[in-house]
This record gives sequence, structure tokens and C-alpha cells, in this order.
Amino acid sequence: MKYIKNTYPLLQSTQLYCADAGELYLYQPKPQTMAINKLALIRYKTIDECLRNRYRKWTLDALIEKVSSVLYEMEGITSGVSKRTVQMDIQVMRSDKLGYNAPIIVVDKCYYAYSDSEYSIFRAPLNPSDVEKMKEVVFVLKQFNGFRYFEEMSDMIARLENNLYKNIPQGRNYIQLENNRQLKGLEHITPLYQAILHKRPLLIEYKSFKATAAQEQVYYPYLLKEYRNRWFVITRAKKGKLLLTMALDRIVSFQELPKEPFVDYDGIDLDIYYDEVLGVTRTEKDKPQKVLLWIDQYHTPYVQTKPLHHSQHILKNDENGMLVSIDVIVNFELEREILGFGEHMRVVAPRALQTNIQKRLEKAREAYQ
Repeated sequence: MKYIKNTYPLLQSTQLYCADAGELYLYQPKPQTMAINKLALIRYKTIDECLRNRYRKWTLDALIEKVSSVLYEMEGITSGVSKRTVQMDIQVMRSDKLGYNAPIIVVDKCYYAYSDSEYSIFRAPLNPSDVEKMKEVVFVLKQFNGFRYFEEMSDMIARLENNLYKNIPQGRNYIQLENNRQLKGLEHITPLYQAILHKRPLLIEYKSFKATAAQEQVYYPYLLKEYRNRWFVITRAKKGKLLLTMALDRIVSFQELPKEPFVDYDGIDLDIYYDEVLGVTRTEKDKPQKVLLWIDQYHTPYVQTKPLHHSQHILKNDENGMLVSIDVIVNFELEREILGFGEHMRVVAPRALQTNIQKRLEKAREAYQ
């Protein structure tokens, strides 16, 4: 059996022919999702620019020559582009596959042009489906804007929202992200991000909860991290060797030091630095431990559907409750997570964590006496 890919211009490129015993059979595969690659986008853009040029008549050969020239200039492709490829590009641009619906016409059975002289695929109007998706995006962006993640976003979102709702009635918001407008230090996010991005040392005045007075040192910032609606910057002091986690709400002030050389971090990959921890409290010397936790039958569904950590494994599960293990560094956030379950969770191991949780619960009980 011999399969021959269709090369006839009137038939779709997805069709296949089967020649068997002198007979011809047509096969139409299931339609697949169109993937737009970089070269296709370059071709669409080039064809669009040609058709917008009203001072030249564009034959198919002229379009092929122009597209081939651009592909050579931009990508170094010397093989040019086939006639069929440009024909299919025009067909895609005319269709709704990418939402273009380009009004491409053939004048005098020879020249390609836009029937609308003002049209461009980059000025194509949004269809109703696009509008609905954009409305959802705006709602989400407004949540981040309210939390003031990046101050520069406010004007952009306002313009986007204004253009989107010019002729469309605005509905209510259907999604809310956790935020706390009273959090301190959010104004530091943008300048800290810029310092990390451009590798600029910082002179930071910092006052921890335990310190009686603020201290000022030179730090090298490496990473911004958010945990439960609170922001932290991971740094290393110029006079130190270990990474430090600094809460943005404890930063009194900071300034860039353009003349100070920046020292990059070459230790643990920061992309995985927090994989072995709940929260943000850890040092490079900390090692994970196997923590065994017993959860009663009432809270088993919560821990099953929302694991405490990605390393969580269920060791036992019956009508009385569930025993799970997690491999994590024992820190403040882990203890707080366990205490949050109250009487519904019990530490089985390690012994030191079990003892510490027991002492804290006893102190909590004493506070009510």
C-alpha cells in the first residue's frame, strides 16, 4: 500500500491518498490544533506588509520573492519558500483559524491586495470569544494591581480596561486573589526586583523582630519570594557567607551602590532552594528530616486534597485517620502549620519536633487558665 501526500491546490494539505490495486482512496485525518511557529509568523507579517503597500502590485511570485528575502535576512534561510507555502499562508490569513479573517482579494486574476486599505492583521478586531478572555485577564490583573505588585502596571491596566469596555457593559468580578492592603514593604518590590535583575549591591537598613535597633549593611540581592501574602528577599551580606531571608516589611530603607562590585551566588540552585521547606525559613546548612504526622478522620480529606508538601506520602489510611510522611526542614512555618490543625493532627516523629509542639500546646492551654 502506497501513501501519497496530496499536492493538488484545491485539496487540504492534511488529506492523504492511498493507491491500491489501481484504485484511489481519500483519507481525512482528524483535525489537529494549529501550532504557529516563528517562521510562519515572519511569513504572515511579511505578506501583511506587502499587501498594505498600495504603491506596488503584488503577484504570487513577487510575494514569494519578498518572503524568501526576509527569511534570508532574519533567519539566514537560503532555500527560499515554496509557492504552496505562500498559498497556504494566504489561506490561513483569510480564514478564522488565527482570528485574522483578512480581506485578501485577487485583482485582475493576478494581483493580491487587501480590499480594505486600512486593514492589517495586527489591527484585526477582537471577536466575542477574544473579548471574553480579555475581560477575564483584566479582572485578574486588577487583583494584582490592587495588591500593588508592580506600580508600573496600574496605568497599563487602566488603558486596557478602558479600551476593552468602551462598547461593552462591565460585569462584576468573578475572581478574588488573596491580598492585604495594610502590608508594609510592598513598595520595595519594584526597586528590589530591578536591583536583582541588574545585579546591583544594596545598602539595607534592616530591623528584625528580635532586634532592638535597626542595622545597616551591604547585601547582594538574589531572589524575591512570596509566602502566604508576605514578601521576602533572599540576600547574602558582604561580610557573610550564608544566604539570608529578609522580610520586606522589616526593611527600614535601602539604596543601590553603583560603585560597589556585585558578587554572584554560586551555591544551591535558587530554583530548588525552597523545595525542601514549608515557607521561607531555612539556611544552606539545614537538612530535611522525615516527619511523620497522624491526622484524624475528620481532617483526612483536607490533607489528601491539599498536601502539606510535595513530598507527602500516605503510609496508612483507615477509618480512624491517616498517617503521612513529608521530607522537610523543620522550621517555624512547619510548626505553625501543624499547630493550625489543633487537636486534629499529631506529630509522630521526629521526637524533638513532637516535644516542641507539645510544649507550645501546653503554653497555649496555660494562656486560657
